[in-house]
Amino acid sequence: MSATDNALFTSATVIEAVTRQNYPAATLYVVATPIGNVADISLRALHLLSLADAIACEDTRNTAQLLSRYGISKPLIAAHQHNEREVAEKILARLQAGERIALVSDAGTPGVSDPGAKIVDAVKLAGMPVTPLPGASAAISALSASGLIHDRFYFVGFLPAKAGQRDSILREVQAIPASLIFYEAPHRIIEAVAAMRVIFGDARRIVLAREVSKLFEEIHRCTLAEAESWLAADSHREKGEYVILIEAAPAAADEQELEARRVLQILLEECSVKQAAGLAAQLTGQKKNALYQMALEMKQADEE
Repeated sequence: MSATDNALFTSATVIEAVTRQNYPAATLYVVATPIGNVADISLRALHLLSLADAIACEDTRNTAQLLSRYGISKPLIAAHQHNEREVAEKILARLQAGERIALVSDAGTPGVSDPGAKIVDAVKLAGMPVTPLPGASAAISALSASGLIHDRFYFVGFLPAKAGQRDSILREVQAIPASLIFYEAPHRIIEAVAAMRVIFGDARRIVLAREVSKLFEEIHRCTLAEAESWLAADSHREKGEYVILIEAAPAAADEQELEARRVLQILLEECSVKQAAGLAAQLTGQKKNALYQMALEMKQADEE
């Protein structure tokens, strides 16, 4: 790290911004931690972890290792999927005694396909404050690099291991007009993608994001018809956690027509029929010739 880079982390302005914010006692702090690269933790998160009276974590060994990298040593409370309800009562008692408790998972944001939601729920029900410290999220990171253009997304998370239950969920979300986000384990990636191809069809685009933010990160986009071949081309692709994104279900024909007419109506106020059709084709992904004919009919109707 250069002297300039080091100054960035130690400048008085940055430190002041981190420390001048109020961090009330008797509060549960939900803290996002890195999903791969250990540097992907915020300065604010490190400051809070150093202030906390105790840290509730999914695996005490993993969290102890993360904290040691930053010279932080705190009492750790094991809070995993098998004891969340029980440990929530212990955490609540400590909060009521005026302590600051940080909640972390092994990687990413607690409560998002990770333990933590039940603890937050118990604290909320007791009327105690909960403050999030935002940070790494595999789902949002993969979505930002996917290039899937849609203003909605639907987070599914991990699919069930059993084929029947998995396929049932895939059928439930098949027609949702939003980008779909799944998590999948490496040993199930091939069969999961094969099931998606059967249910969603060959033409839908898929983004396979492997080991996001880690050393061997890969983010590949193709059609579902091509996805199995890509996975089979390199045995290393059956290793590492995956985020899978499926592009939104295509709009029904009537919805496509309504959208095309809305776009053309706006464009025809400023453009010729030919220009409007060309721009509408770029905006909607529909065929230019069909849009030209639609625009021509709309123009003629307006002139009558």
